[in-house]
Amino acid sequence: MFRPVLLAAAIAAGLACAPAPAAAAAAASDAPASATAAVRSPQARALHDLFDQEWERGLRDSPESASYNGDKRYNDRWADNSLEAIRARFDGDRLALKRLRAIDRAALSAEDQLSYDTFAWNLEHSLQREKFREYLMPLSQQGGVQTADGIVEGLAFDSAKDYRDWLARLRAVPAMIEQTQTLMRAGVEAGLTPPRVLMQRVPAQIAKQVVDDPTRSPYYKPFARFPDSIAAAERAQLQDEAKRVIAQTVVPAYRAFGEFFQRDYLLKTRASIAAGDLPEGKAYYDFLAGYYTTTDLSAEQIHQTGLKEVARIRAEMEKIRAEVGFKGSLAEFFHYLRTDPKFFYKTPAELLEAYQATAKRIDPELVKISKIIPRQPYGVRPIPDNIAPDTTTAYYLAGAVDGSRAGFYYVNLYKPESRPKWEMIPLSLHEAVPGHHFQFARGLELPDAPLFRRTGYFVAYGEGWGLYAERLGYDMGLYDDPYDRMGQLSYDMWRAVRLVVDTGMHAKGWSRERAIAFFMDNAPKTEQDVVNEIDRYIGTPGQALAYKIGQLKISELRERSRQALGERFDLRDFNDQVLATGSVPLSVLEARIDAWIAMSKNKKSN
Repeated sequence: MFRPVLLAAAIAAGLACAPAPAAAAAAASDAPASATAAVRSPQARALHDLFDQEWERGLRDSPESASYNGDKRYNDRWADNSLEAIRARFDGDRLALKRLRAIDRAALSAEDQLSYDTFAWNLEHSLQREKFREYLMPLSQQGGVQTADGIVEGLAFDSAKDYRDWLARLRAVPAMIEQTQTLMRAGVEAGLTPPRVLMQRVPAQIAKQVVDDPTRSPYYKPFARFPDSIAAAERAQLQDEAKRVIAQTVVPAYRAFGEFFQRDYLLKTRASIAAGDLPEGKAYYDFLAGYYTTTDLSAEQIHQTGLKEVARIRAEMEKIRAEVGFKGSLAEFFHYLRTDPKFFYKTPAELLEAYQATAKRIDPELVKISKIIPRQPYGVRPIPDNIAPDTTTAYYLAGAVDGSRAGFYYVNLYKPESRPKWEMIPLSLHEAVPGHHFQFARGLELPDAPLFRRTGYFVAYGEGWGLYAERLGYDMGLYDDPYDRMGQLSYDMWRAVRLVVDTGMHAKGWSRERAIAFFMDNAPKTEQDVVNEIDRYIGTPGQALAYKIGQLKISELRERSRQALGERFDLRDFNDQVLATGSVPLSVLEARIDAWIAMSKNKKSN
């Protein structure tokens, strides 16, 4: 799973995918920006001017996104999430779409047409979701103001100014919390609240911000380490100021927020779990399903696809059970995989070391599935302790646009007895290479695309590639152990189950308990993971549908290419073509692959 920094804040901001500033685009390109601009037509110049201006608007409106992308200009502030600012952002999207439509698309190059269409898709969908007012539900059990410190994972502290900027953000925490409370109160009045079963997790997250010792605050983390360029006296001064601000400003603000949450909000959240139970709930879920999958598939079509995939994968799991000589039923085999001590590490340190070793094992095999290896490095890090109990098994944080921060594969070390060894290869293939790190690093290296496409993220494309990458482990020779193959099938089943339980809960009236039971019956993932997953689907309706739908489309295109090209088919060329578009809707990807097939056939015949 790709994890943008402060996802909840970005949703509340109502932002479309933002394009690139000219300066950043030039820095990321091998050619000077002026050389590219000099050959553009008037229509193309108007298009790229719009991209540049909208990127700058996006950075101003979402300082968290600017920080995440390596732009430090707004590091001293949080996004303005007042109702007035949110409305202004939607008005900005309307104006941007009007300006875009005034540009003659037919006068653009094929590459610019792709950028035009992608930008239009983002703006149109941003405006379509405005009426659902999801910004009135500004936090979830996976993130929000209670975990706003998490942005520190994406920041670089290279100078004293970086620390002073962070102190400025700390001083602004009370205002950020007050804006969040205003949105939550408005949500209660509008009947737009998250499910109570999820919100019951939040008080413990808030409590982790209410510390007696300021050095134990998650916000203090940057002050535990300084670069050599900062003198000892200034370090001490910055640390003293951080302790004072945390003790006098941050902790009291969170203490008051915790009281508000318990007294005025939690009991007013909804007892139901289905998105369909919200105002305009059916239309909202239909929108989310289409938005995340970038298709027009109905909830029922997706549900039936999931059931077919579950049946197919179960049959493959039965073969593994027989291969390893397990005598019990598939359900008993699942129990064995979940509980036998040989499948688990005993300590978080051992688990982290094993994840790092797995990543190193994968790296040299990448040449078997791609001719283009991205240059940006990546590392393996533990998920922060304050969010680990309530989050997923792993996630990926992309590197900074300017190259100042590598990409990072974050792994969950909470309860190592619930993190089986057999899931480590498919998980690493998905989150690191050739999965998310590969696709994001490759995107930054696309020579002619504006940066909003290089940094863009369509879930069906991005997570579809990540899930497809898990199967590339076979092409790389990594699944020589049957239990590792069972891990790959388990992860494939995990995403197939999503199609069933997500649509089941949000469109077909399934209970949370029924969804958990269906998951446990069909996949060997541990109960800790299953419960967190089901709660994630409840909290983010529709998002989980994109993985399997995207994987099925990429796999379909691979087979189409193989049949069309025959002996001339090269898997490495196909994979490189999929990544060459950057993140786009699945229909755009399909059109590009079809064009590549036709071009390849014509080239060979000539």
